[in-house]
Amino acid sequence: MYKRAGSLNVMGFPLRAWIQRFAFVLLLLASVALIVLDKMGHPALIAARVTVVESVAPVLETLSVPVTLLNNVIETAQNYVALKSENEQLRRRNAALRGWQIKAVQLESENDALRRLLNMPPHDVTREGLPRRVTARVIADQGGNFVRSVIVQAGHADGVRKGQTAMGIQGVAGRVSDVGRRTSRVVLITDTSSRIPVLVGPGRHRAILAGDNSPLLRLNYLEQTVRLTKGDLVHTSGHGGAFAPGLPIGTVAGLRDGVMRVTPFVVGDDMDFLRLDDYGLSFRLDLLGLGQGTDGGSKK
Repeated sequence: MYKRAGSLNVMGFPLRAWIQRFAFVLLLLASVALIVLDKMGHPALIAARVTVVESVAPVLETLSVPVTLLNNVIETAQNYVALKSENEQLRRRNAALRGWQIKAVQLESENDALRRLLNMPPHDVTREGLPRRVTARVIADQGGNFVRSVIVQAGHADGVRKGQTAMGIQGVAGRVSDVGRRTSRVVLITDTSSRIPVLVGPGRHRAILAGDNSPLLRLNYLEQTVRLTKGDLVHTSGHGGAFAPGLPIGTVAGLRDGVMRVTPFVVGDDMDFLRLDDYGLSFRLDLLGLGQGTDGGSKK
């Protein structure tokens, strides 16, 4: 009996050696056969694949649980670090804003004290400290080669008066020049007739802001010794009585063809609506004999 078992082992040894020698080739042929059967859509192969997937799916699902938990832990830690950093930034910004708030309150108190000392009349015309306002939709753009103006859907019946300041989202857009019962015409600050006394930059340098029917405004009568920086704020000075002081208009864009230019805050795309503010300056314009233009002393 031992001899027979030994003879079988001797016979099986060459077979195992042959299989080991040609195992790579056999596996390659089997892979090619499986690929061909898969492309042919053999039912037996499809059934076997479905069976294998269904058998392995619970195992894969079980193994994926710790991986998912680990990913969630890592993501939570990353979010915590990011939130902590953002929280520190917000704390610093909040502290800076508190400092500015305190400074603004101090400046407002000082400004009020100086106004009372000088017995200056308030610029605003309502008890709440705000100008009377009418918000109107822009219904027509009369822009052309020689004029820059728009028509708004508000007039006498809505409380609009000639000379009111037209404000966009961020700053001055123009001034009301003609008023009808339900519509009004607003001449924009880019119009060639526009002349606005302004203060420029931290040094509050005086100049005249002029329109020339182009997207950028011109700074005229600026002292030659003045050095401006791109981005310096330009706002109304209040001289001439056409505009209340301190209204933002735009920022310095720099020299263009030897002329200092200003980029206005309000452009055509921002004028779906305009806010018409009444600072009580109409009587001053009538006394000065100003016409329909936005400048401080020309008629249109």
